[in-house]
Formats: sequence, C-alpha cells, structure tokens
Amino acid sequence: MACSSLLGQSGETPSLRGMANSLDISHAAVAQTLKLLETKGYIRRLGRYSRNIVILDKPGAMNAEHRKKVVPIVGRITAGLPIYATREWDGSLMVDDALFPGDNLFALKIQGQSMKNAGILDRDIAICRPRQYAVDREIVVALINGEEATVKRFFLHPDHIELRAENPAFRPQTYGFDDVMIQGKVIGIIRSAQVMDEE
Repeated sequence: MACSSLLGQSGETPSLRGMANSLDISHAAVAQTLKLLETKGYIRRLGRYSRNIVILDKPGAMNAEHRKKVVPIVGRITAGLPIYATREWDGSLMVDDALFPGDNLFALKIQGQSMKNAGILDRDIAICRPRQYAVDREIVVALINGEEATVKRFFLHPDHIELRAENPAFRPQTYGFDDVMIQGKVIGIIRSAQVMDEE
C-alpha cells in the first residue's frame, strides 16, 4: 500500500497534499482513497480532520493464518494397481481448515490414472479423513490384505466388497469382507502444481 510505504519512510503520516504529490494524483483522489480504505477496515483515521492514520492489518488476514493447519503426507500409494503401503511420513503440507475441516487428517500422494474421471490425477495429493468404515459410492483409502493400499470408489455388496476405478481401462476389483480395511475417506484433492507453488 502506498500509504504504508510513505508512513514507513518518515515515521509520520504525510499530509493529503504530500501524498498527492508523491503519488502524482489529485488531492481529491487521495481523500477518496483514504475514505474507501477506512470503510474497508484497512486504516483508521484518528479524528475527522486529523492527519494521523493508523494502518491496520488486512481484514481476515490473521483469521486466515489461524485457519491453517499441518497435514502429514503418508508414503505414496497407488490409484492403479495396489502397491505396498508405507507407514512412514513423506513430509507435510499446510491446508486451510475452512476447506478441509476435521482433526487428524492425513494426505496421500497419488500414483496412476485409475481415478482420473473423478478428477484425481497422477501426482495429486489426496486429503483424507481417517475412518474405518465407508458409505456406498464414497472414494476411500482401502488397505487390502493388511499390506496394499489403494484409492478407489467403494461399493458394498451382500457377499463382497467392490473397489471400482474411475477409468474404464481398469477393471473393478472384488474382495471378501475380511480382506479390506478402510483407512479413510478422500475429502479433497490438491494438485501437485499447487504444492510446488507453496514450497
């Protein structure tokens, strides 16, 4: 903000005329801008005719910071054929609690294209809520035979569990009830490019 930089240089708020000269705009334009900034909560003027101005934090900036939380990234799993799950953390990322509410969330790196029609692409980060049950048609993280983890859409049948890909190139997989352990529900996706930008 120009007002902020001017204040930082001198330690005092410049006059409206001084700001107008520095910014090469009219006195009236400065007055209108200051009034708008005050209305939006960016500044506070100490008295109607006082040139003393207090520059405030951007509204919601602190709240946005407070909404951030750390989510650990579990080792890479597959969105194609299952691969062995890892129990080691593979870093972490910051997420907005307003977008991904809940406690003890975890993230997974996706490998493969079997879920592409659900918008889950290779190298995406899946944000997951830990849960040991699934509702029909939910996209879940499933541990198969206690060793292999995969992300698939869940279907419950009378005599088996079906884990279905969102890509016609991959056939549905069926398992006995004792062969599948639900680890969580996928509640959102972060593109790998977004994670790189944040880093």
